[in-house]
Amino acid sequence: MDAKVILHVQEAEAEALRNSTSTSLYARIATLILDRGGMVLLAKRFPPREPDGDLHIVDNGLRPRPDTLMAATAYLDGFWHLDPQGVLADSSLGTAPFRSRDIPRDEAYRGLRKLRARFLRARHTRYARRQRASAEDLPEGAIAVFLQGPAPYKRRQAHLPPEEMLRAVLAGAGGRPVIVKPHPLQRREGRALIERLRAEGFAFHVTEANVHDVLARAAVTVSVNSACAVEGFLHQVPAILFGRADFARMAETVTRAEDFAPALARALGTRRPYAAFLTWYFGQCFWLEDPDLEAKILARFAEMGFDAARLGLNPPDDASAS
Repeated sequence: MDAKVILHVQEAEAEALRNSTSTSLYARIATLILDRGGMVLLAKRFPPREPDGDLHIVDNGLRPRPDTLMAATAYLDGFWHLDPQGVLADSSLGTAPFRSRDIPRDEAYRGLRKLRARFLRARHTRYARRQRASAEDLPEGAIAVFLQGPAPYKRRQAHLPPEEMLRAVLAGAGGRPVIVKPHPLQRREGRALIERLRAEGFAFHVTEANVHDVLARAAVTVSVNSACAVEGFLHQVPAILFGRADFARMAETVTRAEDFAPALARALGTRRPYAAFLTWYFGQCFWLEDPDLEAKILARFAEMGFDAARLGLNPPDDASAS
């Protein structure tokens, strides 16, 4: 019997797939497999414990298995992980070899220009519709702290709780202004933390402005492992992380509150090859607008032992016509 492709996604995504309204990588995978005569099933988010002969694709999966690929948006809209090891902080890109000298300078800056045109100049960010479009009177040269939702804490990616992280930044800012941006999907929790610290007399700026407006005024970003740090690289803004990330080699990582001030000095004083790294990193991801996307998906499936023959796929239409 031919192997099936089983998509383990959240219910909202499953409903969009059933209604043909999804624009995600899962929709592209389903169309690719179905158009070539294969089978696709939707299932609950967690696959069976033991391999069953099918290829499982798990939304935001955590546990590597020989028959499983894990998928998630890779920080910037339109780019995806489809990775046997994990996603985001746990993706295989975190340990994959990267040498900036291997990326030709022209290629690196061409890649950076494309990303900047798509995201920076368009002021496009993942939660743009939840952010005020107008710029605010924010201080220049600030430390921009991006609070996050529960995911990095539940996944044990964070080295410190959010309150300890923010206290460390305020204590070690060295006179620099601090901007704090609550997470657009966790405003209540972020506001509660902000009010507690303000009640103790801490002074800092709070904003709900577009991420790119904040980054334009930032000297450095601070987060657990936020996509905002990656967006900051588009602005040539260094990052300090209070957690694990697969892009950590381009940032300073803090595991103890007292280490923030020296990490800040290093972040501000170290030049990093952002153009080469971004071009390399997103070149390893799956881009929805890539004309070779389907071939890359099938190649990744084959790497997992699920080639076209095992999945029972017919040749593409143009091949059969010839």
